[in-house]
Amino acid sequence: MDIRSEQANDIATIRAVTKAAFAPMAYSSQTEAEIIDALRDAGALTISLIALDQGEIVGHVAFSPVTIDGEDKGWFGLGPVSVRPDRQKSGTGGRLIREGLTRLAKTGARGCVVLGEPGYYKRFGFDNHAALRFEGVPAEYFMAQAFEGRVPSGRVSYHAGFDAS
Repeated sequence: MDIRSEQANDIATIRAVTKAAFAPMAYSSQTEAEIIDALRDAGALTISLIALDQGEIVGHVAFSPVTIDGEDKGWFGLGPVSVRPDRQKSGTGGRLIREGLTRLAKTGARGCVVLGEPGYYKRFGFDNHAALRFEGVPAEYFMAQAFEGRVPSGRVSYHAGFDAS
């Protein structure tokens, strides 16, 4: 499996993989593909990686800037991450996340947040931090990891692209 940055000719397939990956998920808003498009259109898709297996796109991960108490503090959000349904639970998502976090840290980012299943995301170095919060979700599902310095305190807001519908 190869992982590389998205290219313009990948966009339609990224959209299709994302829609298929989230279709059966009860917690999903079913707007994840639109969120990625909105981030891309706004120039806020900081890192967008695809996983390729024998030339076919089988997964995608996105990273975009977040603010903390309304300020840019060099932090980013992970997500959405999607893997084609027939390739889920094969390690593809994990490889995308690890590569994305490595690349993000190399850009000088100070840290990353994620909203998701703690049992999954803690294996990538994410943990709960009571002082850093995202309103409207149970605290145990919102996690962070610092690349540099400590995890800050405050209220996290994702890019407006996450309001896409």
